[in-house]
Amino acid sequence: MFELRGAVAVVTGASSGLGRRFALDMAVGGATVIGLARRRDLLASLAEEIRPVSPRSSTMACDVSDTDGFVAVLRGVESEHGRIDVLVNNAGVGPPRGDEPLDLTVYRAVMETNYFATVAGTLAVLPGMLERRHGVVVNVSSDSGRAPGPHEAAYGASKAALSAFTESLSFDTEDKGVHLHVLYPGWVPTAMGNEALDAGMPMPPRMVRRSEEQVSHLVLARMGGAKVDIDAAPIAKLAPVGRALFPGAYRKGVRRATG
Repeated sequence: MFELRGAVAVVTGASSGLGRRFALDMAVGGATVIGLARRRDLLASLAEEIRPVSPRSSTMACDVSDTDGFVAVLRGVESEHGRIDVLVNNAGVGPPRGDEPLDLTVYRAVMETNYFATVAGTLAVLPGMLERRHGVVVNVSSDSGRAPGPHEAAYGASKAALSAFTESLSFDTEDKGVHLHVLYPGWVPTAMGNEALDAGMPMPPRMVRRSEEQVSHLVLARMGGAKVDIDAAPIAKLAPVGRALFPGAYRKGVRRATG
């Protein structure tokens, strides 16, 4: 388990959902947390809740899809606090709505937030972590990246790229004291998760549903460990296995499940 007391942690997408839960739980664990997100009103609410337990913690408005701006914010955190020990790349956007035109602009927008922002943030904090031989990066992916379904081509592709990037880079850092993790949170009733239901996605089976608290506690317990993947709903790993071994049956099953 990674020692949070005294650590400096940055969490993106911290204004709501999993990001907010990560920020609060890390602060309770003794970390100084800098929460980043676009929505200033929700960030102000987070700041009010987090400062009583972690007075040095703060929030800052930041759109991570502006990768130059995101990296500049990370540089500022390092300058103010001396280092970044933990980076949780949680900010993300969901699949395009059914009424959005599926053109390259939509795909670029999803990739900018879900993939390139994660790459930019990870590469920005790695030099300092490697120099100190100490640090953790948690990149939040999705089971859609391992076993994509219909209506999520842009989203699934962005998460698959994020997972591959993180796992590949972890080979270069794990023996140098820096741990990179890919989080597969299962289905969580966040705003994004509920939007998917509103768009017509069937309710996932109970065995892959998780609460924000469950996922956050798992991340805090597993980060810094030897395993790259952090699977909140391990049974979901059966989907890519079935897809690889029985592709025809798998596709038929997905079509039946999604209507």
